[in-house]
Amino acid sequence: MDNMPLAPEPDLDLPPTRLDHEHIRAVPAVHSVPGRAQPMSAAIWHGSPDLDQANEMSAGCAIGHLGIEFTELGPNHLIGRMPVDSRTRQPFGILHGGASVLLAETLVSCAATFVAAPGTACVGQEINANHLRPVTSGWVTGTARPVSLGRRSQVWEVRIVDDNDRLVCISRCTMAVIEAP
Repeated sequence: MDNMPLAPEPDLDLPPTRLDHEHIRAVPAVHSVPGRAQPMSAAIWHGSPDLDQANEMSAGCAIGHLGIEFTELGPNHLIGRMPVDSRTRQPFGILHGGASVLLAETLVSCAATFVAAPGTACVGQEINANHLRPVTSGWVTGTARPVSLGRRSQVWEVRIVDDNDRLVCISRCTMAVIEAP
C-alpha cells in the first residue's frame, strides 16, 4: 500500500453547479470574476416568495429558537444564517453537527416550498452532512442551491461557511414533490 499513488484531494470550494433553462439537469457553473453575479436564465421561484413572512412563520418553532434567519433570496439560491452560541453548541463548545443539519434542512425546506408548483408540496426524503471544520462562536451562513428540480423530486446542496467564509459543512437533501394535502 505504500507504493500506491495518492489521489488528489477534491477541491471542496469549487462553485456549485447551476441549472439550465429547463431547471431539470445540472450544467457546470460559469466561472466568474469574484463580486460579479453568475448568469442564470431565469429565477426558479414560483410566485413571489416573501422572506419576511418565512422568518415570521419560523419564529415560534425550532428554527426561531435556534436563531435561524433567512437573509437573501437570489435567482437560484436561498441564504440563511444561524448564531453559534449556547443554543447551537455542543458540550465541548463547538457548533453541534445536528444544528448544522437543522440549518441545512430549514433552508432546503423553505427553498423547495418556494419552487413548488401550485397544487404541490415538498417533503423531506433524505439528508446527509459532512462536518468539515469546527466553529466556536460567531455565525454560520448556509447557501442552498438546487442540484436537480424534477417533477417528482428535488435535490439540493447546502454549503455552510463561518464568518471567514471557510467551509464548515456541506449537506445534500432530497425532497419529494407530492400533491398538496
